[in-house]
Amino acid sequence: QVQLVESGGDLVQAGGSLRLSCAASGSISSIAAMGWYRQAPGKQRELVAQITNSGQIYYADSMKGRISISRDNAKNTVFLQMNSLKFEDTAIYDCSALLANGAMVVGRGTQVTVSS
Repeated sequence: QVQLVESGGDLVQAGGSLRLSCAASGSISSIAAMGWYRQAPGKQRELVAQITNSGQIYYADSMKGRISISRDNAKNTVFLQMNSLKFEDTAIYDCSALLANGAMVVGRGTQVTVSS
């Protein structure tokens, strides 16, 4: 099994920055990719960013140019750096791990609130 623990969510003013962290534990070798989803009230869940074991990276168009996903393999941690935050970025951000067998593990989430 894989467990994910997110941190870094906070209240920030528009234009500000946040860095989210996701620490993975358990069957790390079964993870094929890690990423971040977000869900805002009344909106669809959205994949924001993902990084594969081979280093391929995906960014959602809605945040491209303002975010950067990275990982520290030694610490089994993935980071999401978010800059120039907007009010509409307010959401719960969930860390996800896509396993080699196709299953997905999702963390409990961390709240990001951007004040206008």
